[in-house]
Amino acid sequence: MPVRLASTEANRALWGGLLDAVQSSAGDVPALLAVARDLGHRWPRPGEGQTVLLWELLASVASVDVAAARVVEPHLDALAILAQAGFPLERRGGAWGVFAAEGPGARLNAKADAGGILLSGAKPWCSLAPLLDRAVITAHTESGARAAFAVDLRQAGVTCEEPVWVARGLREIPSGTVHFSEVPAVPLGGDSWYFSRPGFAWGGMGVAACWLGGAVAVARDYADSLHAAAEGGREPDQLALAALGETDRILTSTLHYLARTAEQVDSGALSAGNGGPASVHSSPWSEALRVRGTVAAAVERVLSLVSQNRGPGPLAFDESYAKRTADLALYVRQHHALRDDAQLGRLTFQGERPW
Repeated sequence: MPVRLASTEANRALWGGLLDAVQSSAGDVPALLAVARDLGHRWPRPGEGQTVLLWELLASVASVDVAAARVVEPHLDALAILAQAGFPLERRGGAWGVFAAEGPGARLNAKADAGGILLSGAKPWCSLAPLLDRAVITAHTESGARAAFAVDLRQAGVTCEEPVWVARGLREIPSGTVHFSEVPAVPLGGDSWYFSRPGFAWGGMGVAACWLGGAVAVARDYADSLHAAAEGGREPDQLALAALGETDRILTSTLHYLARTAEQVDSGALSAGNGGPASVHSSPWSEALRVRGTVAAAVERVLSLVSQNRGPGPLAFDESYAKRTADLALYVRQHHALRDDAQLGRLTFQGERPW
């Protein structure tokens, strides 16, 4: 069942058999990449008038399988970045990833030579790199800034490490280090464009939509378990109902917040460049920090409420529930918790607040 934010009846016809396709492809990454490529041809991009529909898609895919959203979201984000950069449409084919993380002991450098830009060094946290065709990747430039580039991962000079992935969550989505040795790449925008464009914030909120979709699925698991128990003669007690009520309150308010933010993206209220003039006392990035922090807190609370009330049995013996909670707990750790709140606090102190 789709996760609804604010789509209309007309928009719902676009879903078709999408969620059935995701369900049947769960655990099969090449099949999920095929689903992602198909979606890339026909689903909207953020900021183009149907952001709420895009975020519904991401949340709904995650509600079926969190790991599937971890495959689909980067591909759609990469296509949005390429469009924002004016990258030629005929060169956007294949399965894409977005590699922008940094890590200790790993540095990717971009150097200009007579033939263009060459990438050399190492990039950590490159999810599914061996299975992808291309990627949007950030690297350090000679000016000392960071910039984005489009790179073909099938070229000579690209070596993907086999990561030692010990996590129980997202086991089909290992994220290893990729090494580059003078690999040609195409610049996207200029220095710092990747981080300063409003689409950087929009993409971060799209990831939050995935987290929220996973939390909706965990909540549905809980409600279903209460109904199953009631059918067996064990009615939920007040504690179980209180947990369900709090879960409903958290998810309903967060879904409304995400839908309202999607409207702001499409209205232009969140279209100023990050670090540029704020619109209505809020920049795209400060709003992204609010959304991501609010969704992350909602996810953490729902996971806690449901886990406490369902107990150890489902975690030990219910494969889909155990996988969902493990996947979601790892995925939401992309939020930087107090560090992101510190960023938001700094922006709030500087006057970027809607209150």
